[in-house]
Amino acid sequence: MNFPYWDHRAATFGAAGISHAFSGRLAILAGSSQTVSRARSNVAKLSGPDETYVGIGADILSFLLTKPQRKRAHFCFICARVVKMGKEKFHINIVVIGHVDSGKSTTTGHLIYKLGGIDKRVIERFEKEAAEMNKRSFKYAWVLDKLKAERERGITIDIALWKFETTKYYCTVIDAPGHRDFIKNMITGTSQADCAILIIDSTTGGFEAGISKDGQTREHALLAFTLGVKQMICCCNKMDATTPKYSKSRYEEIMKEVSAYLKKVGYNPDKIPFVPISGFEGDNMIERSTNLDWYKGPILLEALDNVTEPKRPSDKPLRLPLQDVYKIGGIGTVPVGRVETGVIKPGMLVTFAPTGLTTEVKSVEMHHESLPEALPGDNVGFNVKNVAVKDLKRGFVASDSKNDPAKEAANFTAQVIIMNHPGQIGNGYAPVLDCHTSHIAVKFAEILTKVDRRSGKELEKEPKFLKNGDAGFVKMVPTKPMTVETFAEYPPLGRFAVRDMRQTVAVGVIKAVEKKEPSGAKVTKAAAKKK
Repeated sequence: MNFPYWDHRAATFGAAGISHAFSGRLAILAGSSQTVSRARSNVAKLSGPDETYVGIGADILSFLLTKPQRKRAHFCFICARVVKMGKEKFHINIVVIGHVDSGKSTTTGHLIYKLGGIDKRVIERFEKEAAEMNKRSFKYAWVLDKLKAERERGITIDIALWKFETTKYYCTVIDAPGHRDFIKNMITGTSQADCAILIIDSTTGGFEAGISKDGQTREHALLAFTLGVKQMICCCNKMDATTPKYSKSRYEEIMKEVSAYLKKVGYNPDKIPFVPISGFEGDNMIERSTNLDWYKGPILLEALDNVTEPKRPSDKPLRLPLQDVYKIGGIGTVPVGRVETGVIKPGMLVTFAPTGLTTEVKSVEMHHESLPEALPGDNVGFNVKNVAVKDLKRGFVASDSKNDPAKEAANFTAQVIIMNHPGQIGNGYAPVLDCHTSHIAVKFAEILTKVDRRSGKELEKEPKFLKNGDAGFVKMVPTKPMTVETFAEYPPLGRFAVRDMRQTVAVGVIKAVEKKEPSGAKVTKAAAKKK
């Protein structure tokens, strides 16, 4: 199809402009209502920031009106897509951490409510329910709690609900705060967080409880640093409830104490903004508050825009841990998972570890659309040639056969922090390890050293045991074939949670891996031809 104005004008046709034009006068002229509604729903899928939207110019109207209905609708969809691609913002992943009742849900809910993708009808439904339950004010946390409850009951909620948008970034909240498996998800999480928002309760007693040894402020901050979350924003929340209200001296006291702790953990406090906010009232969240006019630093929205754009690991070799494997009639075997590093594309030879099975990728799909290639962060399904479903399992890792293919780990050395174990952990302990998508029992073969969990300095060689709060280097041996990598090379495959007694008892990062060459690994005919 030959579109006039394509190069120099397409970028001015915003999705909202097209949508508005369709919903108004153009709807009558543009053809059947079915065509129009289909085009509008396509456009709605491509929502973006308001400032990129421009109304359709008069010069495009005549063009639209001379084309057949279907072509017109398709053209509007394409225009919207061009604008969307041209104005695409960078995605960053955010994890919201902090002590219970510090206001994580309220703050997150506020951001999602004001800047996010929650459907207006969902909001209206929640507000109506809130009114019926005599909730005088509509609390942001309640939005989040409702979404969370629906998600946990198995009601599918579009991931867009967990997103919000700043001037510079699309932000995804990786896991809703307060979720049952929050710490486990943070460790084995499907995404590496680019930035942590640490929420601190500034009220009298609230701050002290959170920063105490039993409080989660310390644990979450340490965890964030251990897991490689390099950037942090601290929010001194509930400033509307300090004594006196919006107290500058209370803010300074908290900033001083938290900075000292973050420095011990390994962060540079000079690079961390401390933003005084009220997640409930909205002070310094999206607009600067006159209640806090003594504060001259960035508000929360500005602090998010100041996050350094992270480098995405597409230049690294492919690592794609499998979440599921399907057999689809007429297509064949389709493994599904998230690209963690590298690129996967049709025609490529992939090796599945730990078995070493090698085959060719026929096609790659995301959201039922065929892709020329998939990049880190993409959740994809890919069709492979001559492979039975039984030959692949959740926890296997797909890699590029010709570029550092993944292999089985004979054993590995990890730095482990014991977080929640009632007794002592000694050599021979064999809990389940959750690492990327694999869930396998691993033996603590040898505790090599006990170290200071913050400085990493050696405290004791070959200790008999490790207990709560201890950190150490441990040689670990999987009880079944397993694929892991060092945290330094492939972070998502190099961090793990130790699960026992239905809880996370320890977390760790992998420092070294001894790999095993696959014996008798199968190579499909299609792959053999391409080798």
